[in-house]
Amino acid sequence: MYEKRKSRRIYVGKVAVGGGAPVSIQSMTVTKTDNVEATLIQVHELATQGADIVRVAVPHEADALALPTIVEQGGVPIIADIHFSVRLAMLAIEAGVHGLRLNPGNMRNPAHIKEVADAAKERNIPIRIGVNAGSLDKKLVAKYGRPTSEALVESALYEIGLLEEHGFRDIKVSVKHQNVPEMIAAYRQLAELTDVPLHLGVTEAGTPKQGVVKSAIGLGTLLAEGIGDTIRVSLTAEPVEEVKLGKQILQTLGLREVGFDLVACPSCGRAELDVFKLANEVEAAIEKMDLPPMQIAVMGCEVNGPGEARDADIGIAAGPGRGLLFAKGKQIGWVPHDKLVEALLEQAQKVADEIRAKGGSEVGDVQVLKGAGRRQALMSIGMTPTDEA
Repeated sequence: MYEKRKSRRIYVGKVAVGGGAPVSIQSMTVTKTDNVEATLIQVHELATQGADIVRVAVPHEADALALPTIVEQGGVPIIADIHFSVRLAMLAIEAGVHGLRLNPGNMRNPAHIKEVADAAKERNIPIRIGVNAGSLDKKLVAKYGRPTSEALVESALYEIGLLEEHGFRDIKVSVKHQNVPEMIAAYRQLAELTDVPLHLGVTEAGTPKQGVVKSAIGLGTLLAEGIGDTIRVSLTAEPVEEVKLGKQILQTLGLREVGFDLVACPSCGRAELDVFKLANEVEAAIEKMDLPPMQIAVMGCEVNGPGEARDADIGIAAGPGRGLLFAKGKQIGWVPHDKLVEALLEQAQKVADEIRAKGGSEVGDVQVLKGAGRRQALMSIGMTPTDEA
């Protein structure tokens, strides 16, 4: 992991973005915003799944008029997605939204840009500039021949300048591209040229079959390099899937401790049981439990199994007809194959109760737990588990 890029800090409602704040997760509703009931249901669903910020589309006046109720009852910061219209932007600001997504360059009239910038500044409402490969200015496309990373960055810097010339600095920026290498290159270049917080995303990533891979590679690469302050996974799927994948990406990089980390072997001819079936059963059961961050290992044989299972908070290493159960590094005992899931869940609950009761121990400014929590905590202060000694 690289040192995190230094950026200015802004606030979307109470959620800090940039300036060393934890990477936040965003998503966007797919409902018609003027359908307040349906929109609030989806906002609450996204928040429950782990979204820190939710964006809603505001293409029409009816959508803008629905914003006060959505902002009041949403429970999470609400961003209004605005394009072209200064009137809709002003209605959104008056509705008390926690952020705007708009490109000032689309407004054309400098007086309109100043009007929005002044109003947003007065109410401490940040603005995200969303540069997208599919909607670049035709002059930039002609200059570079296609939507290159350089074209995205030039557009972003121009748009930033339009707001900063009016003294507005509560800005975050995205430079999204459907081509992952171009997207990575654009964010790397922009990160060197400005201290504005960066909103990461691979635009139009597609269905989960391809979009999961594109998003994990694009966002994961940049986050591992210390680039990125907030993320939105874009999938052609229900928006809750975007939030779930965002959480997985952050958890995998040790940037967020949420729920559980399931370690399961890919299986092979050495496996003493159906690892696929067991891992899926464990995952489905654990997802229904309210657990603190912990690592759970499901291993199919006695080669790598005991080591991985012992290192996790809870682990199973399968043998012929039975499996060896571990908890917090200690061997609990042998369990028949048909009782493995039940035994694992029982131990997981015990460990969860112990973690909550003890609260862990402190190393620097982070809480250290065993297994995944311990390793992630050490990584966050620049150590690896082997540095501990």
